[in-house]
Amino acid sequence: MNWYEVKDVDQLDSPALVVYPDRVRHNIALAINMAGDVSRLRPHIKTHKNKHAALLQIEAGISKFKCATIAEAEILGMCKAPDVLLAYQPVGPKLKRFISIIEKYPDTQYACLVDNLAEAEAISVEALVHDIQIPVYVDLNVGMNRTGIAPGEKAQNLYLTANTLKGVKPVGLHAYDGHIHEADLDMRNMKSEVIIAAVRKLQADIVNAGADKPVVIAGGSPTFPFYAAQPDVECSPGTFVYWDAGYQEAFAEQQFLPAALVVTRVVSLPDETKVCLDLGHKSVASESPLDKRVRFLNAAGLAPVSQSEEHLVMEAGAGHHYKPGDVLYGVPYHICPTVAVYERAITIENNQITGEWLNEARDRKITV
Repeated sequence: MNWYEVKDVDQLDSPALVVYPDRVRHNIALAINMAGDVSRLRPHIKTHKNKHAALLQIEAGISKFKCATIAEAEILGMCKAPDVLLAYQPVGPKLKRFISIIEKYPDTQYACLVDNLAEAEAISVEALVHDIQIPVYVDLNVGMNRTGIAPGEKAQNLYLTANTLKGVKPVGLHAYDGHIHEADLDMRNMKSEVIIAAVRKLQADIVNAGADKPVVIAGGSPTFPFYAAQPDVECSPGTFVYWDAGYQEAFAEQQFLPAALVVTRVVSLPDETKVCLDLGHKSVASESPLDKRVRFLNAAGLAPVSQSEEHLVMEAGAGHHYKPGDVLYGVPYHICPTVAVYERAITIENNQITGEWLNEARDRKITV
């Protein structure tokens, strides 16, 4: 059988998210090998959102993680992950929830981001109320133009001023470059070199001002190979654990394997040349153009025509062989938001259903 086929697929309702643990293990091992030192990896769990994948990474020796939500932070606390960065600046009620997470999971050292003095002071006040000290990383805007402060004098002043506050302790710099996603390898490398040069200058300026040398956390999946080649930089890819069609096509130099698929069935034949699948907006990430949402492994000739909440209509051509009940296996183009629409992933090992991984962090709240 093909690696992706499920022998007992008649026991699997569709649409379904399926995950292949052996491939997940392969991807984790490859990421560690690329980093050269497991201590330089700080993977983001936004892709998988579950304890099982996190525990596989911990078993492989990974001790540092990133997350974006309080629920993801709690999942990592449940796993007793030693070191977790909430890659988000906690504002308002989120700050109170974050402190509750810190207190509930004492085996995990939590940190968060800051990009302005007012929020650093707010974190300081709450930390002092609870008699704790929270490590913080200054969030740098290196071109994403989403959050952060540009590397330079203002960032240096923020870092040094925060270093005088009680209840918080600046420990590093965070540079996420999600705007870099060109397929051209040299272009990505060139852009990442500009970023790391600016971050390293800021790092040196902070040291020259009398502070301890800040840790540098940089990059996501597209630029992972470049930062992995840099000394003393923590790399934070996330998508690598499952990989997807979008990254597989764009970043061919990274040999990760698709480890999570969507399983769908033909549910109707609306006319002589079209087939309808039960794979709508609610079943696969739909922010990309229609032809960049899913790539089928066993139906390469199908072309998408339209998609609605519960249905995906495909052009199959005259005289096609498809019939209701046929099973298709698809690699999502964007796996992260695809996972977020499924409450569970069905595990497939040796071509058979073996269990399920609950995607608990797809919810905004678990217990805190």
